[in-house]
Amino acid sequence: MATDTGKAIPRFPAGFLWGVSTSAHQIEGAADEREPSVWDVFTAGPGRVKDGSTAAVACDHYHRYRDDVALLAGLGVDAYRFSVSWPRVNSPGGLGFYDRLVDELCAAGVRPVPTLFHWDLPAGLDWLERDTAARFADYVSVVAGRLGDRVTKWITLNEPAEHTLLGHALGVHAPGRRLLFDALPVAHHQLLAHGLAVGALRAAGATDIGIANSHGPTWPASGDPADREAAGFYDLLLNRLFADPVLLGTYPEGIGELMPGDVASDLPVISAPVDWYGVNYYAPARVGAPQGTPTGFGGIDMPAELPFSVREIEGRATTDFGWPVVPEGLTELLTGFRDRYGDRLPPIVITENGCSYEGVDDQDRIAYLDAHIRALHTALEAGVDVRGYFVWSLMDNFEWAEGYARRFGLVHVDHATLERTPKASYHWFREVLRTQR
Repeated sequence: MATDTGKAIPRFPAGFLWGVSTSAHQIEGAADEREPSVWDVFTAGPGRVKDGSTAAVACDHYHRYRDDVALLAGLGVDAYRFSVSWPRVNSPGGLGFYDRLVDELCAAGVRPVPTLFHWDLPAGLDWLERDTAARFADYVSVVAGRLGDRVTKWITLNEPAEHTLLGHALGVHAPGRRLLFDALPVAHHQLLAHGLAVGALRAAGATDIGIANSHGPTWPASGDPADREAAGFYDLLLNRLFADPVLLGTYPEGIGELMPGDVASDLPVISAPVDWYGVNYYAPARVGAPQGTPTGFGGIDMPAELPFSVREIEGRATTDFGWPVVPEGLTELLTGFRDRYGDRLPPIVITENGCSYEGVDDQDRIAYLDAHIRALHTALEAGVDVRGYFVWSLMDNFEWAEGYARRFGLVHVDHATLERTPKASYHWFREVLRTQR
């Protein structure tokens, strides 16, 4: 995958926020103060992680955070999106780690942007239970009360769609349930948790709050009505189910009656105004009618009994994860959101975008990021109000059910020695940030 290195990336507006992202369970390790999470329980089972690994050590960011903040400062990013581990906060003294991390970031001139839930639910809690949403709001109040004097930008949840689909519908992520459509209460309770968290953050004085939802265009496999209908249903489940309640205060037609509890009373809570809307973008999906056999989805088998099948996007380069590289899909997604949601859409921040490639001289990652940043600028030129872009990820990490086999980082981590080595993409992105300023 080549990029036009002779052509500078277009200028973004003054004040545009440039950053990188990580998550607690993927980098911190289980050191010291941290209670077990559903991921600790899940990875203890045989065959659940492809290389048999766990995140017990991960990148040992818990002990090496000062070195990692130095890497952030050297990169020149404006902001660092990390996640706060709810199981760590539940343990006496655990919140002190984030005190120290936030202080280190502020001293380095890097804005801390915490995500309050990135899949590592405390063991013993369950998103099938409504009470978990209330428990989450209580936890958010504790974190905001401790860090709110230095943190000015907050993210409630990361990718509730994937946590619902992969963890509760298909069973390939923690907690490992295979409920298919009976997993819908998990989606509703996460969305309710988001709304309650917005209220808790507002009560603590926060004024810059968003959510990080994953989205991508859905392309029908053909013009056949059955393929178009299947693609529409897929789009509803992966995109509109999680955006409509937050932005419009409604569920897509036919979905609300499938949700638990007093949905009419919950929707005003879920749609409490946010200051910006986070989008994690990786690729579109090409979807058609069921084929009677399992189909692939990002390296995951989708059951044959689903009312759609996910097809290969042909003629595209793929990452080492097998994901198609479609930068123009980001432009399509953002302009489509502008058209669908109109004045109900707040400013957008790209909270994740990245790719898995091997090697320290990672020219394919450079080409990928170059193309996606240009596609983002095209959306800006088309009138989409985009305020920031975060690369996934700062460093190679524990990639959930893939273990350590996938490398998304700008910094290479030797998982035997934990040595950090900035890749070619790190140096490239540092130069991009320098020229943007």
